Amino acid sequence: MSFDQFNLDPRLLAGIRRLGYLTPTPIQMKAIPAAMAGDDLIGTAQTGTGKTAAFVLPILNKLLTGPRRRARVLIVTPTRELAEQIHETVRDLATGTGLRSATLYGGVSASPQVRALREGTEILVACPGRLLDHVRQGYARLETIEILVLDEADRMLDMGFLPDVKRILQLVPAKRQTMLFSATFPPEIEQLAAKTLRSPRRIAIGQSRPAHTVAHALYSVPPHLKTPLLLELLKRTETGSVLIFTRTKHRAEKLSKQIGKAGFRATSLHSDRSQGQRQSALTGFRSGHYQVMVATDIAARGLDVEGISHVINFDMPATADDYIHRIGRTGRAERSGDAFTLVTPDDKDMIRSLEKIIGKPLPRQTLEGFDYSAPAPIVLASSRPPAQSIRESPALHASRTRRPAASPGSLRRKYARSRTR
Repeated sequence: MSFDQFNLDPRLLAGIRRLGYLTPTPIQMKAIPAAMAGDDLIGTAQTGTGKTAAFVLPILNKLLTGPRRRARVLIVTPTRELAEQIHETVRDLATGTGLRSATLYGGVSASPQVRALREGTEILVACPGRLLDHVRQGYARLETIEILVLDEADRMLDMGFLPDVKRILQLVPAKRQTMLFSATFPPEIEQLAAKTLRSPRRIAIGQSRPAHTVAHALYSVPPHLKTPLLLELLKRTETGSVLIFTRTKHRAEKLSKQIGKAGFRATSLHSDRSQGQRQSALTGFRSGHYQVMVATDIAARGLDVEGISHVINFDMPATADDYIHRIGRTGRAERSGDAFTLVTPDDKDMIRSLEKIIGKPLPRQTLEGFDYSAPAPIVLASSRPPAQSIRESPALHASRTRRPAASPGSLRRKYARSRTR
């Protein structure tokens, strides 16, 4: 089957060929006809299945007719990185059509966004907070929106954006087409879908489980040997680009510096970095300038980088769903990939959950020649002796033991002073 079957505008077919798309993916085969018919959609698909193009192509096809230079499509997404990825897909597929797209998110200057809104753009790709800021200041107007897309809805719920999403829903016209995509459907998302969509068509491709193109391996290691084992794995494994996940932004920054000192070109991606630093890290990682990127779960969804050969979980993720999204950064579009996870005794429950989802035991591996029994480093006590070991003079000791007890009046005065500070 080919994209010709969808009766898309020839200009879009040219963009599809230019990007090297050959045949529609399963989510595209089901979602594109339904979206082109104007149906509301609820979509679920594994990562790396072409979901973005599945809603972008019908959107572009509709926008080729009708008014220009006004907001007709709003795509709401939880992270800046995902907003940029969608924007790039729109830009690539819309080449030669004259259609415009603008991204609206925080962490960067609002001036270019305001300029794009004033000049007029058909597609807004926005994070909830910055979008509402532009609406409050009168720069963004949503009464002309014809199509609303809520992408990664469950992630927006996790990040606390659901109240903002509900405000946005009050600002867009009731008569519109709505497409909602979510990897999971907790009760809050089901309720949102029931109130937001009209007789939606549900499209589910695959189950919420890791892609079959990813090979898993668990490396049991004491916590204090995680970093040495990781460095040895990097040295001994033939890799392309490597994405490493940590639980905290502090650890991501520290680990990227340690990997850099070991001779690898490494960068980091986490919420403490400015938008310029984050974009520079992503650009460098995509181009191959950086071999390794250490990231928090900010990169678990929406990061589309070709050629990630290995994902390494330095820290076990908090949920099985997070694991699936993390390792979904490799093994994409039917390419093979590897997922290594460094595990400690505290991770037993999560391993059981993952094995239940996957349906088989996860392979255990050891690194030959690595000393797993190396003791933890000894933390030296301060050279200054503890206060209680300092020998007091008899006079000082006597003065302390003879200190008179505080009177009730003095205690009341002391308490009153502390209350006024």
